[in-house]
Amino acid sequence: MPAVKLADGELNYLLEGPATAPVLVLSNSLGTDLHMWDAQIPTFTEHFRVLRYDTRGHGKSLVSEGPYSIEQNGRDVLALLDALDIPRAHFCGLSMGGLIGQWLAVNASERLQRVVLCNTAAKIGSPEVWNPRIETVLRDGSAAMRALRDASVARWFTPEFAITESAKVEPVVGMLAATSPEGYAANCAAVRDADFREQVASIKLPLLVVCGTQDVVTTPTDGRFLVERVAGAQMVEFHAAHLSNVEAGELFTQRVLDFLQA
Repeated sequence: MPAVKLADGELNYLLEGPATAPVLVLSNSLGTDLHMWDAQIPTFTEHFRVLRYDTRGHGKSLVSEGPYSIEQNGRDVLALLDALDIPRAHFCGLSMGGLIGQWLAVNASERLQRVVLCNTAAKIGSPEVWNPRIETVLRDGSAAMRALRDASVARWFTPEFAITESAKVEPVVGMLAATSPEGYAANCAAVRDADFREQVASIKLPLLVVCGTQDVVTTPTDGRFLVERVAGAQMVEFHAAHLSNVEAGELFTQRVLDFLQA
Protein backbone atom coordinates (compact mmCIF):
# COMPACT_ATOMS: atom_id res chain seq x y z
CA MET A 1 0.00 0.00 0.00
CA PRO A 2 1.16 3.58 -0.60
CA ALA A 3 2.30 5.74 2.30
CA VAL A 4 3.02 9.41 2.91
CA LYS A 5 6.17 10.21 4.86
CA LEU A 6 5.53 12.40 7.89
CA ALA A 7 8.24 13.90 10.08
CA ASP A 8 8.22 10.88 12.40
CA GLY A 9 7.09 7.98 10.18
CA GLU A 10 4.76 6.86 7.42
CA LEU A 11 0.98 7.23 7.15
CA ASN A 12 -0.60 4.36 5.21
CA TYR A 13 -3.41 5.23 2.78
CA LEU A 14 -5.51 4.05 -0.17
CA LEU A 15 -6.73 6.41 -2.90
CA GLU A 16 -9.41 4.93 -5.13
CA GLY A 17 -11.93 6.18 -7.66
CA PRO A 18 -11.92 8.51 -10.69
CA ALA A 19 -8.98 10.94 -10.74
CA THR A 20 -11.24 13.87 -11.65
CA ALA A 21 -13.94 13.19 -9.03
CA PRO A 22 -14.25 15.22 -5.79
CA VAL A 23 -12.21 13.76 -2.93
CA LEU A 24 -13.84 12.08 0.08
CA VAL A 25 -11.66 11.34 3.12
CA LEU A 26 -12.71 8.43 5.37
CA SER A 27 -11.33 8.32 8.92
CA ASN A 28 -11.42 5.13 11.00
CA SER A 29 -12.60 4.51 14.54
CA LEU A 30 -10.37 3.70 17.50
CA GLY A 31 -9.10 0.13 17.15
CA THR A 32 -9.88 -0.35 13.45
CA ASP A 33 -8.06 0.44 10.22
CA LEU A 34 -8.97 1.76 6.77
CA HIS A 35 -10.70 -1.53 5.91
CA MET A 36 -13.56 -0.70 8.28
CA TRP A 37 -14.96 1.21 5.25
CA ASP A 38 -14.78 -1.71 2.79
CA ALA A 39 -18.58 -2.00 2.49
CA GLN A 40 -18.86 1.63 1.38
CA ILE A 41 -16.08 1.60 -1.21
CA PRO A 42 -17.90 0.11 -4.26
CA THR A 43 -20.60 2.82 -4.10
CA PHE A 44 -18.48 5.74 -2.93
CA THR A 45 -15.85 5.19 -5.65
CA GLU A 46 -18.51 5.53 -8.33
CA HIS A 47 -18.90 9.17 -7.32
CA PHE A 48 -15.75 10.18 -5.42
CA ARG A 49 -12.01 9.82 -5.34
CA VAL A 50 -11.97 8.09 -1.96
CA LEU A 51 -8.99 8.66 0.33
CA ARG A 52 -8.92 6.37 3.36
CA TYR A 53 -5.99 5.99 5.71
CA ASP A 54 -4.85 4.24 8.88
CA THR A 55 -4.82 6.75 11.72
CA ARG A 56 -1.44 7.00 13.46
CA GLY A 57 -1.02 4.01 15.78
CA HIS A 58 -3.32 1.81 13.67
CA GLY A 59 -3.01 -0.61 10.77
CA LYS A 60 0.13 -0.11 8.71
CA SER A 61 0.72 3.50 9.77
CA LEU A 62 3.46 4.68 12.10
CA VAL A 63 3.32 3.91 15.82
CA SER A 64 5.10 6.85 17.42
CA GLU A 65 5.54 7.46 21.13
CA GLY A 66 2.34 8.47 22.90
CA PRO A 67 0.19 9.95 24.19
CA TYR A 68 -1.33 11.39 21.00
CA SER A 69 -3.87 14.20 20.62
CA ILE A 70 -6.77 14.69 18.25
CA GLU A 71 -5.01 17.82 17.00
CA GLN A 72 -1.98 15.68 16.11
CA ASN A 73 -4.22 13.23 14.25
CA GLY A 74 -5.97 16.13 12.51
CA ARG A 75 -2.64 17.58 11.40
CA ASP A 76 -1.75 14.15 9.99
CA VAL A 77 -4.83 14.43 7.75
CA LEU A 78 -3.74 17.89 6.58
CA ALA A 79 -0.24 16.55 5.87
CA LEU A 80 -1.79 13.71 3.85
CA LEU A 81 -3.91 16.15 1.83
CA ASP A 82 -0.88 18.37 1.24
CA ALA A 83 1.30 15.45 0.13
CA LEU A 84 -1.36 14.33 -2.36
CA ASP A 85 -1.96 17.91 -3.56
CA ILE A 86 -5.62 17.92 -2.50
CA PRO A 87 -6.72 21.46 -1.61
CA ARG A 88 -10.23 20.57 -0.35
CA ALA A 89 -12.17 17.40 0.40
CA HIS A 90 -15.34 16.04 1.91
CA PHE A 91 -14.72 14.28 5.23
CA CYS A 92 -16.47 11.34 6.90
CA GLY A 93 -15.19 10.04 10.23
CA LEU A 94 -16.59 7.59 12.75
CA SER A 95 -16.08 7.74 16.53
CA MET A 96 -12.43 8.84 16.93
CA GLY A 97 -12.58 9.72 13.23
CA GLY A 98 -15.53 11.94 14.10
CA LEU A 99 -13.44 13.75 16.70
CA ILE A 100 -10.77 14.30 14.05
CA GLY A 101 -13.51 15.66 11.78
CA GLN A 102 -14.62 18.08 14.48
CA TRP A 103 -11.06 19.34 14.97
CA LEU A 104 -10.65 19.85 11.22
CA ALA A 105 -14.04 21.57 10.88
CA VAL A 106 -13.17 23.97 13.71
CA ASN A 107 -9.52 24.59 12.85
CA ALA A 108 -9.12 23.96 9.12
CA SER A 109 -12.56 24.60 7.63
CA GLU A 110 -11.03 26.01 4.44
CA ARG A 111 -9.79 22.49 3.59
CA LEU A 112 -13.22 20.86 3.91
CA GLN A 113 -16.43 20.91 1.90
CA ARG A 114 -19.10 18.73 3.53
CA VAL A 115 -18.60 16.85 6.81
CA VAL A 116 -20.16 13.64 8.10
CA LEU A 117 -19.68 12.83 11.79
CA CYS A 118 -20.70 9.26 12.60
CA ASN A 119 -21.23 7.66 16.02
CA THR A 120 -19.24 10.32 17.78
CA ALA A 121 -19.61 13.09 20.37
CA ALA A 122 -18.09 16.43 21.25
CA LYS A 123 -16.62 14.58 24.24
CA ILE A 124 -16.40 10.79 24.43
CA GLY A 125 -16.22 9.17 27.86
CA SER A 126 -14.27 10.32 30.90
CA PRO A 127 -10.80 9.75 32.38
CA GLU A 128 -12.41 7.15 34.68
CA VAL A 129 -13.24 5.13 31.55
CA TRP A 130 -10.05 5.70 29.59
CA ASN A 131 -7.26 5.63 32.18
CA PRO A 132 -7.81 2.04 33.38
CA ARG A 133 -8.01 0.89 29.76
CA ILE A 134 -4.76 2.66 28.88
CA GLU A 135 -3.06 1.17 31.94
CA THR A 136 -4.28 -2.36 31.15
CA VAL A 137 -3.28 -2.22 27.49
CA LEU A 138 0.21 -0.89 28.24
CA ARG A 139 0.69 -3.54 30.96
CA ASP A 140 -0.75 -6.59 29.20
CA GLY A 141 -0.07 -5.79 25.55
CA SER A 142 -1.45 -8.20 22.96
CA ALA A 143 -3.37 -10.18 25.59
CA ALA A 144 -5.26 -7.03 26.52
CA MET A 145 -6.01 -6.32 22.85
CA ARG A 146 -7.48 -9.80 22.44
CA ALA A 147 -9.64 -9.27 25.52
CA LEU A 148 -10.78 -5.90 24.16
CA ARG A 149 -11.64 -7.59 20.89
CA ASP A 150 -14.09 -9.90 22.65
CA ALA A 151 -15.60 -7.05 24.69
CA SER A 152 -15.91 -4.81 21.64
CA VAL A 153 -18.42 -7.08 19.89
CA ALA A 154 -21.12 -6.03 22.36
CA ARG A 155 -20.20 -2.32 22.11
CA TRP A 156 -19.79 -2.15 18.37
CA PHE A 157 -22.78 -4.24 17.23
CA THR A 158 -26.30 -5.07 18.36
CA PRO A 159 -26.68 -8.64 19.73
CA GLU A 160 -28.79 -9.80 16.78
CA PHE A 161 -26.31 -8.44 14.21
CA ALA A 162 -23.37 -10.03 16.05
CA ILE A 163 -25.13 -13.41 15.88
CA THR A 164 -26.59 -13.35 12.37
CA GLU A 165 -23.81 -11.43 10.57
CA SER A 166 -20.65 -12.91 12.06
CA ALA A 167 -18.99 -12.84 8.63
CA LYS A 168 -19.19 -9.02 8.75
CA VAL A 169 -18.36 -8.75 12.46
CA GLU A 170 -15.29 -10.96 12.68
CA PRO A 171 -13.03 -9.07 10.24
CA VAL A 172 -13.76 -5.77 11.99
CA VAL A 173 -13.15 -6.94 15.56
CA GLY A 174 -10.08 -8.74 14.21
CA MET A 175 -8.68 -5.29 13.38
CA LEU A 176 -8.78 -4.44 17.08
CA ALA A 177 -6.90 -7.59 18.11
CA ALA A 178 -4.23 -6.72 15.51
CA THR A 179 -3.83 -3.08 16.60
CA SER A 180 -0.56 -2.07 18.25
CA PRO A 181 -1.12 -1.85 22.04
CA GLU A 182 1.11 1.22 22.19
CA GLY A 183 -0.73 2.87 19.31
CA TYR A 184 -4.11 2.00 20.78
CA ALA A 185 -3.23 3.36 24.23
CA ALA A 186 -1.80 6.55 22.73
CA ASN A 187 -5.05 7.12 20.82
CA CYS A 188 -7.17 6.32 23.88
CA ALA A 189 -5.41 9.28 25.48
CA ALA A 190 -6.24 11.43 22.44
CA VAL A 191 -9.92 10.54 22.72
CA ARG A 192 -9.87 11.00 26.51
CA ASP A 193 -8.46 14.53 26.23
CA ALA A 194 -10.60 15.75 23.33
CA ASP A 195 -13.42 18.11 24.25
CA PHE A 196 -15.11 20.19 21.55
CA ARG A 197 -18.26 21.09 23.49
CA GLU A 198 -17.37 24.78 23.54
CA GLN A 199 -16.05 24.87 19.95
CA VAL A 200 -18.52 23.01 17.73
CA ALA A 201 -20.88 25.98 17.49
CA SER A 202 -18.21 27.70 15.37
CA ILE A 203 -18.59 25.08 12.61
CA LYS A 204 -20.12 26.70 9.51
CA LEU A 205 -19.80 23.78 7.08
CA PRO A 206 -22.66 21.56 5.88
CA LEU A 207 -22.84 18.79 8.48
CA LEU A 208 -24.54 15.42 8.74
CA VAL A 209 -24.52 13.62 12.10
CA VAL A 210 -25.07 9.85 11.97
CA CYS A 211 -26.21 7.98 15.09
CA GLY A 212 -27.01 4.41 16.05
CA THR A 213 -30.19 3.97 18.06
CA GLN A 214 -28.49 1.21 20.08
CA ASP A 215 -25.11 2.94 20.45
CA VAL A 216 -24.19 3.07 24.14
CA VAL A 217 -20.72 4.54 23.47
CA THR A 218 -21.82 7.70 21.62
CA THR A 219 -25.58 7.92 21.99
CA PRO A 220 -28.20 9.73 19.88
CA THR A 221 -28.24 12.31 22.70
CA ASP A 222 -24.59 13.02 21.89
CA GLY A 223 -25.58 13.41 18.25
CA ARG A 224 -28.37 15.84 19.08
CA PHE A 225 -25.90 17.92 21.10
CA LEU A 226 -23.88 18.47 17.91
CA VAL A 227 -26.91 19.11 15.70
CA GLU A 228 -28.38 21.67 18.10
CA ARG A 229 -25.15 23.68 18.07
CA VAL A 230 -24.16 23.62 14.41
CA ALA A 231 -26.42 25.81 12.26
CA GLY A 232 -28.17 23.85 9.52
CA ALA A 233 -26.81 20.47 10.65
CA GLN A 234 -28.78 17.34 9.77
CA MET A 235 -29.11 14.12 11.76
CA VAL A 236 -30.00 10.55 10.85
CA GLU A 237 -30.43 7.53 13.12
CA PHE A 238 -30.04 3.91 12.08
CA HIS A 239 -30.90 0.72 13.95
CA ALA A 240 -27.29 0.01 14.86
CA ALA A 241 -24.82 0.10 17.69
CA HIS A 242 -21.45 1.89 17.46
CA LEU A 243 -20.26 0.90 13.98
CA SER A 244 -23.28 2.04 12.00
CA ASN A 245 -21.45 1.97 8.67
CA VAL A 246 -20.98 -1.81 9.05
CA GLU A 247 -24.33 -2.62 10.68
CA ALA A 248 -26.58 -0.33 8.63
CA GLY A 249 -24.61 -1.10 5.48
CA GLU A 250 -26.40 0.07 2.32
CA LEU A 251 -28.77 2.40 4.22
CA PHE A 252 -25.76 4.17 5.74
CA THR A 253 -23.95 4.35 2.39
CA GLN A 254 -26.94 5.79 0.54
CA ARG A 255 -27.79 8.42 3.18
CA VAL A 256 -24.19 9.67 3.34
CA LEU A 257 -24.00 9.71 -0.46
CA ASP A 258 -27.25 11.72 -0.70
CA PHE A 259 -25.88 14.28 1.75
CA LEU A 260 -22.49 14.60 0.06
CA GLN A 261 -24.15 15.09 -3.35
CA ALA A 262 -26.83 17.52 -2.16
